[in-house]
Amino acid sequence: MATVIIAIDESEFAENAFKCYVDNLHKPDYKVVLLHVMENLMHVKDMSPGRIVELQREAMQKAAALKDKYTQMAASLGIQAEVRIEKNTKPSHGIVEIATQEKAKFIVTGCRGMGLVRRTILGSVSDFILHHAHCPVFIYKKE
Repeated sequence: MATVIIAIDESEFAENAFKCYVDNLHKPDYKVVLLHVMENLMHVKDMSPGRIVELQREAMQKAAALKDKYTQMAASLGIQAEVRIEKNTKPSHGIVEIATQEKAKFIVTGCRGMGLVRRTILGSVSDFILHHAHCPVFIYKKE
């Protein structure tokens, strides 16, 4: 059974990428993993421990809501999927690592459509995945 990793977050871009996957790429024998990788804040040194705990609590609440949303969305679209929440120092690195561990057939991710200058300054999850994954990557950008 081939595993497909679909990167999810709270954005409409992730939701659109998932819907595009369902409409164009899904096959019944695929194992679908809807993956959200939260940033692990334990390495942050210029923030108080109390603030780190508060931010982590907020992130866990958002992740739980995201898991519920995508579980319901997958069911409504007729897709049997595992919704996973993971932590990593950088979400993009976590997605690539998990895709490698799962021996993913391919990765699907949305694209925010940032220009070159913003991507250079801010970084881009989809750009990192595209250049570091050891499998094909489908990047969905809604026009």
